[in-house]
Amino acid sequence: MTNIQAIFKKSNVAVITGGASGIGLAAAKYFAKVGMSVVIADLGGDRLADARAELEAITGQEHVMAVETDVSQKEQIEALERAVIQRFGRVHVLMNNAGIGPETSIFSAQSNWDNILAVNLLGVINGVRTFGPGMVAHNEPGLIINTGSKQGITTPPGNPAYNISKAGVKVFTEALEHELRNTEGAGISAHLLIPGFVFTGLTKGDRREKPAGAWTPEQTVDFMVESLERGDFYILCPDNDVARPVDERRMAWAMGDIIENRPPLSRWHKDYADKFKAFLEQK
Repeated sequence: MTNIQAIFKKSNVAVITGGASGIGLAAAKYFAKVGMSVVIADLGGDRLADARAELEAITGQEHVMAVETDVSQKEQIEALERAVIQRFGRVHVLMNNAGIGPETSIFSAQSNWDNILAVNLLGVINGVRTFGPGMVAHNEPGLIINTGSKQGITTPPGNPAYNISKAGVKVFTEALEHELRNTEGAGISAHLLIPGFVFTGLTKGDRREKPAGAWTPEQTVDFMVESLERGDFYILCPDNDVARPVDERRMAWAMGDIIENRPPLSRWHKDYADKFKAFLEQK
């Protein structure tokens, strides 16, 4: 069981990538409110400055750091880590949250594929491999939270590069937690955040108002904290449209494609529509 009171406390330090908006900023505000020093890393100087000002209003300028960082570039992550250690000494929470989602198809532009995989997957790997050794070495309790996606588990048609990147985050984070729990003296645990439909810059499209079915970033962070208090590794968030039992059945069906030798993505295959509907409605 993770004792988050020993982690989310005054004098401890949280680093959040993608921290200038959405779930990342909501998490940064939560960490600031419990007294932690907060570092946000993101792209976009104006957005970053605005987010920094919001955090400073909560906890004071001396406890906030904002660094423009491209997480796909390992040297920039390494520079971020050096700057954080120089100012705050050590890191207790690392939240690899930066993500992008341009549309892709199997044969769409290479640049979109490269960008998604570089930010969503390599950005997480870069963050863990850069900050992780120091977090393990300082022997204080800590957390690494990687933001995945339900699309990395059920892999629906529509944006294969995004699905692949998030599937990779899932596999990487599972391997990370296995290694951490088998590292003698490590006080660090890893956790996979799996948001539901959250109204953020990544999901809102042309909409100006939050759809009724979506959660806010703040709701997602509250659920994340509750899950961490329970010691959950898989932080599977519902939303206002999809309850957890429905998510569980969708995920079970996806794994069943392999076990039952069905066609891939049979949930969207016309020959299996009635079978999936019946499976979903089972009590």
